[in-house]
Amino acid sequence: MAKPVIGLTPLYDTEQERFWMRPNYLRAVEEAGGVPLVLPLTGGEEDIAALAGLCDGFLFTGGPDVHPSLFGEETLRFCGAIDLRRDRFEILLLNRAVKLDKPVLGICRGIQLMNVALGGSLYQDIPAQVQGLPVAHCQKPPYDVGVHGIVIEKESPLCAILHKTEMMVNSMHHQAVKDLAPPLRCAAHSADGLAECVWMPEKRFFLGVQWHPEYLSGPESEDLFRAFLRAAEG
Repeated sequence: MAKPVIGLTPLYDTEQERFWMRPNYLRAVEEAGGVPLVLPLTGGEEDIAALAGLCDGFLFTGGPDVHPSLFGEETLRFCGAIDLRRDRFEILLLNRAVKLDKPVLGICRGIQLMNVALGGSLYQDIPAQVQGLPVAHCQKPPYDVGVHGIVIEKESPLCAILHKTEMMVNSMHHQAVKDLAPPLRCAAHSADGLAECVWMPEKRFFLGVQWHPEYLSGPESEDLFRAFLRAAEG
């Protein structure tokens, strides 16, 4: 059986005008049994349709903040760097993947983009907008260690994959899911109530996580990527 091809959304260096990719994402896909393919930031709908047909699944990677205008808000002063070209490409690609029921895994910015693309909103900055427990959502290196716990919903696909209802995760973000998009369900949350994992019912695999499993070693990360690749194979 041919290995599934996984399309990865690229990072774009606006200063040097070049695409780039963190090797952790590539390595995680390869070790789980897939072939990673870094995608171009094309704006054409025909090109996006061709990419959606070519790939067996999609990994929406981390990166800059999603533009607040895409969820109906003005940009607040603590919003970070944005890349509207990438936002537009990923929204079109995500909606095409949903229509075709292609497996989708979103990581960090990926979960946020998934939520916005489907009608949800974001906190533009957690420290400025979220009250409650001071959970360490933006850790300093090293990134391969967990810094806070999450609670996993028992009836969620994440629980079915990991066979546990609690775990420690790493965390490198200052934005987060605010209002959950209507098609999505929350699969896990942190102690301050923020969504750490979302999913869409009745899809082969549609899961977004707020942490970075590509940096973590251990069975939880391995099982997550393997479940994603199994869905892409089928």
